[in-house]
Amino acid sequence: MDRAQKEKVVEELGQIFESSGVVVVGHYAGLTVAEMQDLRARMRDAGGSVRVAKNRLAKIALEGKPCESIADLMQGMTVLVYSEDPVAAAKVADSYAKENDKFEILGGAMGESALDQAGVKAVAAMPSREELIASIVGAIGAPASNIAGAVGAPASNIASILSTIEERAEAA
Repeated sequence: MDRAQKEKVVEELGQIFESSGVVVVGHYAGLTVAEMQDLRARMRDAGGSVRVAKNRLAKIALEGKPCESIADLMQGMTVLVYSEDPVAAAKVADSYAKENDKFEILGGAMGESALDQAGVKAVAAMPSREELIASIVGAIGAPASNIAGAVGAPASNIASILSTIEERAEAA
């Protein structure tokens, strides 16, 4: 790899560190090509990506970035799992680490906050952006349906009372 290629990689990694909602750093020693492709496919489905880069280039790219504190995680065979959604990459990485013992989460970064293994698991447990939007829409829609039910309830109560009175009159 010549100098120009290295500069390009450092620039790409810098963009990843700046624009990603979350970056998870993990060890992938022992993963087969098929297992790595499976991890990449899962991340692609979740809207994220997987990147393997030389640790030295990743450390250079981290200089001056908000998540610079994760540079000390860059040792050994590291892989970067990242997404713009602040939860997606952590969810996929956590679920993949549970299924595959060869993939180990070292930590990560969420904005300026450095995360350890427990921090990544905590982020993975959070609801995703879509789940939050769905719960907000449900909360907004619930009062309207309650009002409609309350407005309609007296009419249905009166109708049932009248039908009961009518049934009693016919029986008598």
